[in-house]
Formats: sequence, C-alpha cells, structure tokens
Amino acid sequence: MFLRFLPALFCAVVCAAQPAQNRLTDEERAGGWKLLFDGTTTNGWREITGLPFPETSWKIEDECLKAFLNADGMQDIRTVEIFRSFDLQFEWKTAKGGNSGVKYLVQKTDRWQRKGEKGFQARARGLEYQLTDDATSAEAKTDASRRTAALYSALAPSQSEAVKPNVFHRSRIIVRGNHAEHWLNGVKVLSFEIDQPEVVGQLRKLIDPKCGGQAVEIRRESPISLQNHNSETWFRNIKVRRLD
Repeated sequence: MFLRFLPALFCAVVCAAQPAQNRLTDEERAGGWKLLFDGTTTNGWREITGLPFPETSWKIEDECLKAFLNADGMQDIRTVEIFRSFDLQFEWKTAKGGNSGVKYLVQKTDRWQRKGEKGFQARARGLEYQLTDDATSAEAKTDASRRTAALYSALAPSQSEAVKPNVFHRSRIIVRGNHAEHWLNGVKVLSFEIDQPEVVGQLRKLIDPKCGGQAVEIRRESPISLQNHNSETWFRNIKVRRLD
C-alpha cells in the first residue's frame, strides 16, 4: 500500500525543494528591492513605445516573461517606471541560436511596418546588455563585443566561457551615476564609464546614425527594456533597487 504513495511523496519533496520564483525575501524588501515581474501578470510592462503590452510577441510561460517568434511582428517591451541609477538583477535563458538583450538608458524608440510582411516591429535604442547563445552564435565567435554580457557592439566582457542555451543564467546591471557594470552568474565581467568615448559614440549612433560625431544630448534616465529579437527567450526573477 505504501508503494502506491511513493510517486506523490517524491513529487512533494522535489517540489518543496524548488526555490520559489519571482519572490522577494524579507531582507530584500527591507533593502529596497522591488519585483518588476510577478510571475503571473504583465502589470508594469508595456510595448516599448508605450502602447499596450504586445501579446502578439510576448506571453507568460512557466512563470517567465517569454519573447516568442511571430510572423505578425516583434516588439520590445518596457517597464512603466523610469530609472536613472539602479541595480537590476534577472534570470534568463534562450533557445538554441537565440539572441536578445536588456536595454537601458534608452535614447529613442522606433515602430514601423515590416516591409513586405505583416505586423509591426518596435525597438528600443539604448545601451544593451547582450544576451545570446554564445556556443552557436557566429557573431559572438568573431566579435567579442557581441557575446553575452557585452555592451552590445561597443565593449566586450571579460568572461571567456561560452554561455549555453536552454539553461537559466543570472545577470546584473548596475548604473550608479556615470559608472556602469555588467555581471554574469555572480561575476563582474564589464565595468565602464558612460561618458567614455566608446559608450558616447554608441549612444550618438543610436540617437542619430548620421550625426557624424556632432554633440547630441544623452538621456540619463529611461525605462528598462527587454528585447524580442525573433528568438525564444525567457525572463524571470526580475528585480530592481534604486540607487538614487
């Protein structure tokens, strides 16, 4: 008779051992941390342009915000809240060959009809913490500034181990005034100043690709954006602490 209850007992033990997702500890709450995703709703998130949450390219799956492939368009999403100096932590995974990113200090947004296709595409233009399947990405293999945790197309991370798909990784972005850091799986892999030439140049290109190096005003606060790059990507345990 006891053997009949073993599967249920085993499941109960395993499930109890699984850490709760999208939750804050008492210590985190006391330390000023706030969840940006509750695991069940899209509250606090909109399309990057401010339109309603784009259910054509994002959904909630397994307590994650998931970007998925859709012939009707790809839209980045953004927080309703605006951030200047912050400590952002999140977990993510991508399918094999996947590519995505987390964008901050967003300078502008674009929304356009996809040429020759159905639907719209909407993009954030800002500094990007690159997320990709380093193991299979041709770009990541040939350009270190397009590896996971890079400041996309500007600065390469110091980590050398290729990030694999279908495994959750822990990332962190810290912006404190003029200083920024990228962390991956508990290790700081990139540190830079926002006013250093490579970063300013990247921001200027995002604001106006034809600026020719002319001085442009750089925004120092913006929403935080998650990218849909036509790849399956999952985000969970997204939390932030303001540093200003």
